[in-house]
Amino acid sequence: MILTDRVARAVAAGDVVQVFRRWAKPRVRVGTRLHTSAGVVEVVGLEPIAAHDISDADAHTAGERDAEAVTASFRGSPDDPVYRIAVRYAGPDERVESSSRADLSARDVDEITAALARLDRASRSGPWTAEVLAAIASHPRVRAAEVAVLLGRDKESLKLDVRKLKNLGLTWSLDIGYEISPRGAAFLRASNG
Repeated sequence: MILTDRVARAVAAGDVVQVFRRWAKPRVRVGTRLHTSAGVVEVVGLEPIAAHDISDADAHTAGERDAEAVTASFRGSPDDPVYRIAVRYAGPDERVESSSRADLSARDVDEITAALARLDRASRSGPWTAEVLAAIASHPRVRAAEVAVLLGRDKESLKLDVRKLKNLGLTWSLDIGYEISPRGAAFLRASNG
């Protein structure tokens, strides 16, 4: 489950305490911790709800104008169930501090290199990390779909791979597209230098 930057900040501020999603089956569990642009958000409740039972008051605690705005945002099949997902702010994202650090030691560079090599080896389609990092570095703030086209890939698998790079502190997800983090830029300089 991905939260927009606006919703993630509202969860961190305590203004949003729940979100609604329409899914064929739940994609989160109670206890799931989501790394967002505003920090870590934890799922503390999950229950099915009929879309017509979502009230305007529910919508307000989900950061939306009214119930109609909530239901208009649903994706997927109209036959899929709707879920009320209670969320809470669980603290800052430790990866943000890591990704902001541009002072990499030789050991840091070696550890990142080894982690990227593991990701490349685990891929069914072959090495991808260098190509994706280079594409993000040369096309910051470009939509995932456009980067996927540049790389001849499908958008969803690219987004999963970029998330793996983000987990290493090498990229940042933006409202639109991605960007190389200071840590990622320092790694690229060190590995290309």
